[in-house]
Amino acid sequence: MTTPFINGNSKRTEAVYVHIPFCTNKCFYCDFNSYVLKGQPVMDYLQALEREMEMTVKASPPGVIKSIFVGGGTPTVLKPKEMEYFLKIVRDHFPEWDNNIEFSMEANPGTTDLEKLSVMREGGVNRVSFGVQAFQNDLLTGIGRIHNTDDVYRSLENAKKAGFDNMSIDLMFGLPNQTVDMLSESVTKALELGLPHYSIYSLKVEENTLFHTLYQKNQLPLPDEEAELNMYLLLMNRMKEAGYKQYEISNFAKPGFESKHNMTYWLNEDYYGLGAGAHGYVGRQRHMNIKGVNPYVEAVKSGLPRLDSYDISPEEAMEDFLMVGLRVLDGISRTRFEQQFNTSLDVVFARPLHKMVNAGLLDATDDGYKLSEQGILFGNEVFAEFIGSLSGN
Repeated sequence: MTTPFINGNSKRTEAVYVHIPFCTNKCFYCDFNSYVLKGQPVMDYLQALEREMEMTVKASPPGVIKSIFVGGGTPTVLKPKEMEYFLKIVRDHFPEWDNNIEFSMEANPGTTDLEKLSVMREGGVNRVSFGVQAFQNDLLTGIGRIHNTDDVYRSLENAKKAGFDNMSIDLMFGLPNQTVDMLSESVTKALELGLPHYSIYSLKVEENTLFHTLYQKNQLPLPDEEAELNMYLLLMNRMKEAGYKQYEISNFAKPGFESKHNMTYWLNEDYYGLGAGAHGYVGRQRHMNIKGVNPYVEAVKSGLPRLDSYDISPEEAMEDFLMVGLRVLDGISRTRFEQQFNTSLDVVFARPLHKMVNAGLLDATDDGYKLSEQGILFGNEVFAEFIGSLSGN
């Protein structure tokens, strides 16, 4: 049995990620492991998920679960009965929940009627993250989204009726044909909703997407670098003025509503990864599951459906601690680093830390380091300093 290692102690895993790979259509920018729902063996997949859960908790028993995150695809394309079954198997295999558990599910506007949201709430989900992306219908059509702004308001109203008060929406900037004024309008309309959490990401043109094909042909009308920088500055200022803390490069929350599950990743803590194409990190070992739906279903019949699994060296774990931890704007803790690795942060990373502080991209804190105001704008340059700095890659 694998014994998870965290903060220098044996500690059972307390976070769960589950992947539902189905969606109504493939967005033009999406490179996630997702498949159009029509004709897919949904119940076969959910039963395979149950088998993976059973084998996973047998190999590495869970602790008291503090966060569950269901991503995709679009988990809310499940029909109410399928959703009910899915939530039951999660509860069956991860039965001990923290009193303040955060149980999040991603949702697309237009796939969340009141019946389905009620099933979700009754099954233990207490946080919904809606993929809104923009408040201009032309922009939504241009990125392959099937919802419109009316669907957004209807879905949020349904969620309130079903008993949800912890909701988040995703917005995107740097989209084709998007202007700074368009983003400003989207931020205004998002803030009018008064939600406790917002995630606002810049578009990344990923391989194996329609946008990548168009980009290669010089047919993707993206904003220029100056416009994209102005978009980011605008959203940071607007969110701050509205009383939201930017607790991570792309995430803003009212106090106490920071995403617990995402903090698991950014604090480099253990989490189970379940489902087709899911990644997990337990006991200093990372894994990635088989991606295809039918290959995943078949693989689970004979064991854990691993595509790849490998141990993380102490050096790589330390680099990961820096790279993901610095995404959080409170920064990295010298104390946590020393508890986890029994060595000194300032000694191990003396060169890159010194370089980034001198460049004005990192600030020293009482217990570690954090991105400076300039560093927030050039985070990728900071993170790159730590990639391979110990492992020699």
